[in-house]
Amino acid sequence: MRLGNRSRNPRPSPTVPRVSSHLLAVTFAAHDPTRLAAFWAAVLERDVVEGPRGILLPGSDTQVGLRFGPSADPKVGQNPVHLHLTSASPADQQEVVAAALRLGAQRLDVGQLPEEGHVVLADPEGNEFCVIEPGNAFLAGCGFLGELACDGSRQVGLFWAAALGWPLVWDENEETAVQSPLGGTKIAWGGPPLMPRLGTSRQRLELVSDGDLATEVERLTASGATGAVRIAAGRVALADPDGNEFDLIGGTA
Repeated sequence: MRLGNRSRNPRPSPTVPRVSSHLLAVTFAAHDPTRLAAFWAAVLERDVVEGPRGILLPGSDTQVGLRFGPSADPKVGQNPVHLHLTSASPADQQEVVAAALRLGAQRLDVGQLPEEGHVVLADPEGNEFCVIEPGNAFLAGCGFLGELACDGSRQVGLFWAAALGWPLVWDENEETAVQSPLGGTKIAWGGPPLMPRLGTSRQRLELVSDGDLATEVERLTASGATGAVRIAAGRVALADPDGNEFDLIGGTA
């Protein structure tokens, strides 16, 4: 999967009916959650909220939240999920990159071509992210955190459209993308060939059930989720059709 390679106009899609879960955050396993949360809070200009499940940088109705929890596991290979930040002008893109570097990011060479306009960086724990060039049609109007760019099959894109009740805004050549009906951050999957799985992912999506937790587990399982395991009171771990782990949390948990 190449980083930062979408620039075409999204394809409109019919509205998907409202469902019983909403996306709260993408979680990052971190060796130093406090430091990593501080980095991203400064980059995204968000508040920091500490809680029992880690440090949360809350999102909004149109911007996905980020959560950071402790883990001693090493990062192995390229992450299956990386963030795309948008920019309004060439000067703005340069300032976003410069600010990230001042805060502890590093430049990365992942084989991007000289003529490609995005800049590839890594945060202080090596998590890849891109600062996308201005004028990128695919991320127009998506906000600063424009995209979660994921490694994944078309099947997993269809699963998440059903799981979140978000319409498909891209479905071409095995690539898919979904977006909230309210707009904002897109989640996109690059299609085959998929990267090899190297152990448990250090990133996972976190959903909150707006209704009965057991009923929502049944709905997600019927849509293609597997491995429902209760890991704490009011919290269930599942996996999507590609085997990517995600958490479902009761609304009162």
